[in-house]
Amino acid sequence: MAAPRTTPARKVLGRLSLPERNFVAEALRTETVGGVLLLLAAIAALVWANLPALQGSYESVAHFHFGPAALGLDLLVEHWAADGLLAVFFFVAGIELKRELVAGDLKDPRAAALPVVAALCGMVMPAAVYALTNLVGGGAQSGWAVPTATDIAFALAVLAVIGTSLPGALRAFLLTLAVVDDLFAILIIAVFFTGHLNLAALGGAVAGLALFWLLLRWGVRGWYVYVPLALVIWALMYNSGVHATIAGVAMGLMLRCTTREGEDHSPGERVEHLVRPLSAGLAVPLFALFSAGVSISGGALADVFTRPETLGVVLGLVVGKAAGVFGGTWLTARFTRASLSDDLAWADVFALATLAGIGFTVSLLIGELAFQGDAALTDETKAAVLAGSVIAAGLATVLLKVRNARYRRLWEAEERDDDLDGIPDVYEQDDPDYHLRMAAILERRAAEHRRIAREKAAERAKRLAEVPGGAGGEKDSPA
Repeated sequence: MAAPRTTPARKVLGRLSLPERNFVAEALRTETVGGVLLLLAAIAALVWANLPALQGSYESVAHFHFGPAALGLDLLVEHWAADGLLAVFFFVAGIELKRELVAGDLKDPRAAALPVVAALCGMVMPAAVYALTNLVGGGAQSGWAVPTATDIAFALAVLAVIGTSLPGALRAFLLTLAVVDDLFAILIIAVFFTGHLNLAALGGAVAGLALFWLLLRWGVRGWYVYVPLALVIWALMYNSGVHATIAGVAMGLMLRCTTREGEDHSPGERVEHLVRPLSAGLAVPLFALFSAGVSISGGALADVFTRPETLGVVLGLVVGKAAGVFGGTWLTARFTRASLSDDLAWADVFALATLAGIGFTVSLLIGELAFQGDAALTDETKAAVLAGSVIAAGLATVLLKVRNARYRRLWEAEERDDDLDGIPDVYEQDDPDYHLRMAAILERRAAEHRRIAREKAAERAKRLAEVPGGAGGEKDSPA
């Protein structure tokens, strides 16, 4: 009688495959640099907006109008940053989402369950915390979506400072979580923050997107074709009443992210490689520069923690995000009978969930949309986003530093490359050639050590021969 087959237990947050590891490493490098620029832009905005000598110039620049009025695009500088530059950010987010769906972790439904459920719970819980806070405090419920988004660039910038040795699986989980988080944020913006529709402009935008898709299908190449078309689609989408960033997402999702015969990289990967630095290095920092400039004073900070709308944002980011992401991860592991990677503990997942409470770019954008028409409350909401993000970053720093020594050992084991072939040794344990290379290296080392041993033995014998009486002379010497 044949023994029953057993399915090996699936590990949560285990080691990444080599291709996924390389992709994540490249994405993290760009996002980390962008996150540092984002932090610098946010600090510059706060300084610019709060120094008495510069405060007036900040308002003048942020509220300066320019653009073709005949096309409905005579916008403030801050609106160009929020509606125009962030379209580039969401274009990259669309490509990332497409890649994850067709070639990354989200391709496998079992693997996708973890980041999807964690991201969904990580958005529902902050919204619930905000709603409960404002229900008790009698505040406006319109800001429920503000604390639901995670800013991956900001979070990775914090990791670059405090978590340089964080295992690759945790970093990849945060990156995938943010991609899914961006998808839900896009849906929230499209569904809940769409104004009065201009059907003619919306129809034109849809037609432009259809043409964009057809050109891709026909294999047409050249930035001089796609960039002007993308600008037209964006302008039509802006005038349609649907938030203009949706145009960027839609175009990103249309790019092919799988390779064909003879291709080293898919079109989506090539375009993302070109556009990501523009998004992380220019578009998002400029958005932060003209969105994070809020007045900070003792009274304003006190209002953040006393007004129900702003307190709801802070608690949503700090408490709701951590509880949602951690709870979603634990529930997924519990009900799919998966177990956590042997190298990690649930305390590590909670620390990462706390880091997900850093909500900046999309949270600031939704804050502007949620309280449009109330400039004072909009600025207070932005201050609440900044305060909640700083608190979440501080808590995550403490939690991650507690286990930093263990993270360093795990990271060193993941990165070790004794045979110097550019591939970490942990990925080559089943490769006979790797073990033959290591045997040759160890044999050369052994031969070198034997040679050194012979030389040292000869030197010792020579020194002893030069002592009167030979080795026995030492016995006659005074103590």
